[in-house]
Amino acid sequence: MTRRPKSGRKRPNRLSGVLTKDQKDRFSRQLLIPEIGESGQEELSGSMVMIAGLGGLGSISSYYLAAAGVGHLKIIDRDCVALDNLNRQILYGTEDLGRIKIDSAIKKLNNLNPGCLIEALHTDILNEQVSDFAEGCRVIIDGTDNLPARQALNRICLEKQIPFIYGGIDGWNGMATTFIPGKTGCLSCIFPSQGTDEKHKPTGALGPAAGVIASIQSLEAIMILIGMESRLAGRMLRFLGRELELRETRIERNPLCPLCGSK
Repeated sequence: MTRRPKSGRKRPNRLSGVLTKDQKDRFSRQLLIPEIGESGQEELSGSMVMIAGLGGLGSISSYYLAAAGVGHLKIIDRDCVALDNLNRQILYGTEDLGRIKIDSAIKKLNNLNPGCLIEALHTDILNEQVSDFAEGCRVIIDGTDNLPARQALNRICLEKQIPFIYGGIDGWNGMATTFIPGKTGCLSCIFPSQGTDEKHKPTGALGPAAGVIASIQSLEAIMILIGMESRLAGRMLRFLGRELELRETRIERNPLCPLCGSK
């Protein structure tokens, strides 16, 4: 496991209630949104978010959250950039092939918003130290592509009482929901454990489908961070790319769930 030091300029203290001139200029279009304004922008600036996995989903959500002014991002990934990543993972280019993803991500995100602190961990999501890395985060965004990794994130979110914004894609399609400890069911309610030794089989992945789901995850995170209610809690939003349709399924807590169910 390799831990990269924090990078980026020192973030402003949101408790001061004052945005710098640079921030007011950079986020001027967001400040016009009634639900955000200066107070919401200060909340974003003072927030810490963990993004687990920097693939098709995580590379997009990390870019949008840095652009939106989230003050501190914690990013985790174990891989290096490969050629078959480039159809959907927008943080990387051909010049990054073979490079450790978190190193490329740090450079790109700091170039986008130097005021965003980036803390990176080069490791597998299953590493037990990921739980310590999540400390202090207000939201965890799922950018992984396999059930064991998501199960590990689910356990961390339950332990630390952190909202978990799940996302997944398959070809043209995708889905997203938010699990809020104590208020909704958890990942294991709808995706029961099947063991952690199963082999992950790659599925089709279309860039725009990843973009839709990652954008939904980013919007959900921003709303939670500025104090709005979650829009995905208790509902699975499904995106059908070939039909260009959004469908909703209500999801409930499983009372027999070994992690969050009532005994």
